[in-house]
This record gives sequence, C-alpha cells and structure tokens, in this order.
Amino acid sequence: MRTRFALLLVPCLVLAFALAACGGSDSDSEGEIEEVIETSVTRSDPAKCTELMTTTFINQSSDLRGDSALEECEEEAGDTSDDPDSVSVSAIEVDGADANAEVAFVGGVYDGQTVAVALVEEDGGWKLDEITGFADLDANALARTVEEQFEKGGEVPQAQISCVGDGIRDAPQAEIEELFFGGSSQPLVEFAEACE
Repeated sequence: MRTRFALLLVPCLVLAFALAACGGSDSDSEGEIEEVIETSVTRSDPAKCTELMTTTFINQSSDLRGDSALEECEEEAGDTSDDPDSVSVSAIEVDGADANAEVAFVGGVYDGQTVAVALVEEDGGWKLDEITGFADLDANALARTVEEQFEKGGEVPQAQISCVGDGIRDAPQAEIEELFFGGSSQPLVEFAEACE
C-alpha cells in the first residue's frame, strides 16, 4: 500500500514545485526571483534539478535522498502533465543570500494554493531551497486535487479516496504541511492507510 500512494503523489509534488531562480545583485534580486519563478514552471529540462534547485529542495520533494533523489528529479522533469498553468509571485523578501517568496498556483496539483518558499543564492544564482508551508491554504481545493490524483491512478477504492479527501479537509494546517512538505511520503501513506 505504501508504494501505491507514494507513486501517485510524490512525483506530482516534485513537478508542481519545480521552480527556481537565478541570481544577481541585491538591487535586482527581487525582479529576477519573480521572473524566473514565473517562467521556470514551463521548463522541462532535467538540468533544472542541479541548476535551479538545492539538494535540500530535491530531498524535500522525494522519498529518496542525495544522488537517488537527483536522479528521480531528472527523470521526472520532462513530465509536465501536472504542472501549473501559471504562477504569480508576491511577498518577495531578500536578505543577503537568502530570500523568501509566496507563490500562488493556477492549475496543476496545487491549483488555488499559495505556498511560501525559501531561496538561496549559490554561485551567483538563485535556487529554490525549501517549501516552508502554505501561505494561503484552501483545504477543500487541495482535497479535491488529491482525490483526482488517486482517481487517475485507478488503483484506490472510491471509499478510501473520499476518506482521504475528508481527512485533508478536516486536518489542521500544520498537519497538512507535514503531509505534503515533510520530506517523506510516509505521513501521507499512513494518513491514507488509516482510511482502509
């Protein structure tokens, strides 16, 4: 059961958050961060996994670690089927080589959600470092998206899909963030298995 749920959602998370930035001086960092985040969601080049993401981000987006997580990221980079149609970036704050921003999604796995992300400047370029949580969570929309992802897979009984969706709708935000951004699909697997 663990593998079924992990295979259905973990790749979606990697693709949904395949965002990054390239750097510059402090005076133009905000514009560069915004521009690159907005355009990078369409990039399907596996090179983005090393050029635009830190190891921390890749590990957060996978059940794997290190080289195995990087390899998974590169393999899945070309699948844009669950990518957002667009994103809008706001609340950019730059503090030296660190930055934070909020990213609102239209379409894709996180349709209707706004997430908070942290970026770091490395080797003269900005990279996506971590998803820090939901800046604006629509639990109903997220639950619908999860239900749709399970339905696409065709392997999970409808009663279990509905139970998972209802659980997401009713869960506190901190629990939802741990399910989706905790760096492992295990909490989500356990959450779903409780519905069996």
